[in-house]
Amino acid sequence: MNSARTLATAARVLRQLRHDPRSIALMLLVPCVMLFLLRYVFDGTPKVFDSIGASLLGIFPLITMFLVTSIATLRERTSGTLERLLAMPLGKGDLIAGYALAFGLLAIVQSALATGLAVWFLGLDVVGSPWLLLLVALLDALLGTALGLFVSAFAASEYQAVQFMPAVIFPQLLLCGLFIARDQMQPVLEGISNVLPMSYAVDGMDEVLRHTDVTADFIRDVLIVAACALFVLALGAATLRRRTA
Repeated sequence: MNSARTLATAARVLRQLRHDPRSIALMLLVPCVMLFLLRYVFDGTPKVFDSIGASLLGIFPLITMFLVTSIATLRERTSGTLERLLAMPLGKGDLIAGYALAFGLLAIVQSALATGLAVWFLGLDVVGSPWLLLLVALLDALLGTALGLFVSAFAASEYQAVQFMPAVIFPQLLLCGLFIARDQMQPVLEGISNVLPMSYAVDGMDEVLRHTDVTADFIRDVLIVAACALFVLALGAATLRRRTA
C-alpha cells in the first residue's frame, strides 16, 4: 500500500460523491430521520425509546453505509472505472483503503449527526458518556462500509447488491439482541449471534446506557467490532477482481 495513492483514491471518491446528493442524503439524513420517527412513535412510552434508541443509533448507520458503499463500488466496477484504475500502478489495498477512508469520513459526520440528535434533541437517556455512543456508532458505520465493499465483489448489478442486504444484514438484525436478550434465544441461534459483529455493537451501546464508566465488556465489544471491520476490509481487498463482470 502507498499512502499517496490511498489518499488520491479517497479524494476521487469524495469528489464523485459531492455530485451525488441522493447518496449523501441517504448517508447523512436517513439515520436521523429514522431516529426522529422512532422517538415519536414511542412518544407515550419514552422508556422504550431509551431502551432501544441507542442500539438503533448503531444499527441505522451500519445499514445505510452498507447500501451506499456496495452500490457505489459496484458502479465503479460495471462502468469499467475499477478495471482502468487497477491497470494503473494502484494496488488493491490502496483502492480498498481509499474507499474506506472516504466513506469513513462521511461515517464520522453521519454518526455525529445521529448521536447529537438522539442525545441532545430527542432526549435519549444515557448513563455513560455520549462520546462513547459516538465511538460505537462510528465503528458500526465503518463495519457497514467494509461489508458493502466486500459484497460488491459478488454482485453483477445494483439490484443484486441490494439483494445481499437480506442475506448479510437482516439475520444480524434479528439475532443481535435488539428484540430479545441473546441468552434467551434458542441455544443454536444464541451461538450464531455470538459470532455476528452487530451483536457486539448492540452490546457496546447497552454498556454505555447502563454504566457511567468504561467497562471491560465495552472495551471487548468495541475491539471486536473494529477487528471485524478490518477483517472484512482485508477480505474485500483479497476478492477484488481486476476484470469487470
